[in-house]
Amino acid sequence: MSSNAGLTGNARPSRPSAIAGYEDWPAYVQGNPRYQAASPAAQELADALGVPGALPSPDVTVQWEETYDGVTTSQLSWQLGFGPRTTGWLIRPAGAAGPLPGVLALHCHGGNKFGGADRLVELPESHPSAEIARKGHYDSRALATDTARRGFAVLAHDTFAWGSRRFNLDLPPWRTASALEARQAQWREDGVVPSEAEVYNAAAGFHEETVAKTAGLLGTSLAGMVAHDDLAALEILAGLPEVDQDRLGCIGFSGGGGRSLALAALSPRIRSYVVTCMMTTFQSLLPAHLDAHSWLLQTPGLWRLGDWPELTARSAGSRLLVQYALADELFPEDGMRGAHTILESLHPHGTYSGTFWPGGHVFTSRMQEEALAFLAATLHHQSTSTSSSTLHHQSTFSSQSTFSTQGSPS
Repeated sequence: MSSNAGLTGNARPSRPSAIAGYEDWPAYVQGNPRYQAASPAAQELADALGVPGALPSPDVTVQWEETYDGVTTSQLSWQLGFGPRTTGWLIRPAGAAGPLPGVLALHCHGGNKFGGADRLVELPESHPSAEIARKGHYDSRALATDTARRGFAVLAHDTFAWGSRRFNLDLPPWRTASALEARQAQWREDGVVPSEAEVYNAAAGFHEETVAKTAGLLGTSLAGMVAHDDLAALEILAGLPEVDQDRLGCIGFSGGGGRSLALAALSPRIRSYVVTCMMTTFQSLLPAHLDAHSWLLQTPGLWRLGDWPELTARSAGSRLLVQYALADELFPEDGMRGAHTILESLHPHGTYSGTFWPGGHVFTSRMQEEALAFLAATLHHQSTSTSSSTLHHQSTFSSQSTFSTQGSPS
């Protein structure tokens, strides 16, 4: 095949790579076939998701570091052994003496793969896509930076297929290209001039089917590959000299909430975690809510291990907060309340807190305040016995959400 002409010997157009930027992904998965979990329960989940094993913790490079508004932010990068290099941000209180409790801040799906963890971080200059994501999903707040201001060392990283870890879709594979052409035709008809990020996100939305298909062929899954990247980031966080590896937690909204649950179930390092707007029963998704969600939630065969809330019983974490939005467009209320009932039955009194909020699929400022108070109560001290009274089960709150989104994938 002549790459210059783009034609095969019989004059047919050559096919673009369906996994551009990740051509080394299959060899990595085949060479690292099995994540070694610390317990049989965690191993079952790892095997169901197809989490590949990992290379030793990678070397971390500090790209830059700045102190402003009471926090020190460092941009980091590391190479995981396949695909593009990972970008992450470490944020901690300026001048704080360690070791500090550590939190992994996990970004949402949001239909925005052009960016990743930058939506969670206050930066000297934010990309417009990060600002849009913050306004639409996080009440205009930078979750990771706000968490650091509560006395935590926080790591927020781009995970598999997002931000610095996104696929190269400059020359999209045929299926993606065909769907993208239709979207672009609609933009032209509507007089819309899309941004670079909007074009990429449209292509990535179609391309997720190809990524999930490739992952399945390799014996893994989109959720399994995301968990692989998240586990690597957790090891990096735990290994930092300013971090107390015995006081680690994670927090995430929407798809980030699913990542938080999976990480807590897969790694015994997580002591306390928050799942926001990502809890329901699988049954409640059938049939009307199936297409509301991405492959992050809907890994084939996952239900065989139990319902989504039942997966929390596989975690060694001692404390869990789940926040539900009563008008969430992506989850029916009966599914959320059913999950809440299951979680109450699974976890000893005082270890699980479930709170119900008005409004749609948004991590509002008040929800974030509750989540950060929970992490502070459960991680700032070795003993969590005094924190059980800081949260209580609630049916609603009086304030309404400021923003709502329609149909954003989890």
